[in-house]
Amino acid sequence: MTVPSRPPSEPVALGRQRWGRLLPIVFVTYSLAYLDRSNYSVGVAGGMKEDLAITGGVAALLGALFFLGYFLFQIPGAIYAERRSVKKLIFWSLIAWGVLASLQGLVSNVGLLMVVRFLIGVVEAAVLPAMVIFLSHWFTKPERGRANTYLILGNPVTVLWLTVVSGYLIEATSWRGMFIIEGLPAVIWAFVFWKMVDDKPEQARWLDPAERDGVVNALAEEQKMLNPVGSYREAFRSRNVVLLSVQYLLWSIGVYGFVFWLPSIVKAGSGEGIGLTGVISGAPYALAVIVMLVNSRASDRSGRRSAYVWPWLLLGAAAFYGSYLLGPRHFWLSFPLLVIAGAAMYAPYGPYFAYIPEFLPRNVAGASIALINSFGALGGFAGSYLVGWLNDSTGSNAASFLLMALSLAAAAGIVPLVRVSRASAATVLPTPVPAE
Repeated sequence: MTVPSRPPSEPVALGRQRWGRLLPIVFVTYSLAYLDRSNYSVGVAGGMKEDLAITGGVAALLGALFFLGYFLFQIPGAIYAERRSVKKLIFWSLIAWGVLASLQGLVSNVGLLMVVRFLIGVVEAAVLPAMVIFLSHWFTKPERGRANTYLILGNPVTVLWLTVVSGYLIEATSWRGMFIIEGLPAVIWAFVFWKMVDDKPEQARWLDPAERDGVVNALAEEQKMLNPVGSYREAFRSRNVVLLSVQYLLWSIGVYGFVFWLPSIVKAGSGEGIGLTGVISGAPYALAVIVMLVNSRASDRSGRRSAYVWPWLLLGAAAFYGSYLLGPRHFWLSFPLLVIAGAAMYAPYGPYFAYIPEFLPRNVAGASIALINSFGALGGFAGSYLVGWLNDSTGSNAASFLLMALSLAAAAGIVPLVRVSRASAATVLPTPVPAE
């Protein structure tokens, strides 16, 4: 029987310094990563496609090439982050992807753009698994759903302002100016990140000793409750990791098909200019921020994870299917359903990434997260390519809505199949150490 989780007051008992210092940093870091991978869709809608003579199929391939590089370097990056240093990995990644993101505004042909998009995927590959590993070193089980949510919030919050600011940057300069300007903050932020972050609580001179000792002890006790796993191969072949890999691939087809092509879908359906298109496209992400915070808090309080994942994915599938039934001629009727679908796809991220370290020990959890996320990259490749290809070849959005509905429904159906042992599900109850 699962032991009830600690009461929601536990983060206060352990202290609040970690929350105030680290979570804004991981939020901004992931926001910049998401900015520099996702402004491509705004650039395509804002004139890049015409200026570089990019056909519909090539546009979809360019959107998907990012995920090929992202896929290849997930696991090596995560292993380095766990065994060596998240801090060093993210510092150099920030500099590299910022430079490459700005280079998108300087390329003169499709071939060079393909190379740059692939390389951005390579240098961003380890960001999400490395940051999940980082948070697992700093936050306990009853805190981890919310901590992961503040990380993943960098995704919808960035897309929310990205679609607005990028649209107006294009109007004020050009799509080239937009890429150049938006790549620079990552380079600057690398030095802020290096100054503010330590890999583990034991290394942090700024952390109150009572909070440091309480967190270190609680995390050590959690590790004792996990069933040992001797090798990466054993972890990768385990039932739960295989199921979650397939599940995350299907989920990512819906997410990235939506993220990469929503501006183009809105522009075609509404007939508005690129600036107002960005404002309209931000609506799903505004709702996503709210439901992510609510869902992650509820998950931490209950101690259950899967119950806060699959119902949201099923809701997203139903909303996409409703948009498919309405058809492309009723854009303003289907748009509220797209808002619901977008928010529902984002709501489960915090509980989902808190789930994995709760059934795998630290020696293999990071690489397993990377493996699962790499399958998400394949789903992102498939989603961004297939949605773009379907929209271009059929001349409407109906087929892509059906594709996203089916992929999310299948992803929702897999989640309840994941099983966690009693020892893994149990939450240790250490004596809280109050902050001084």
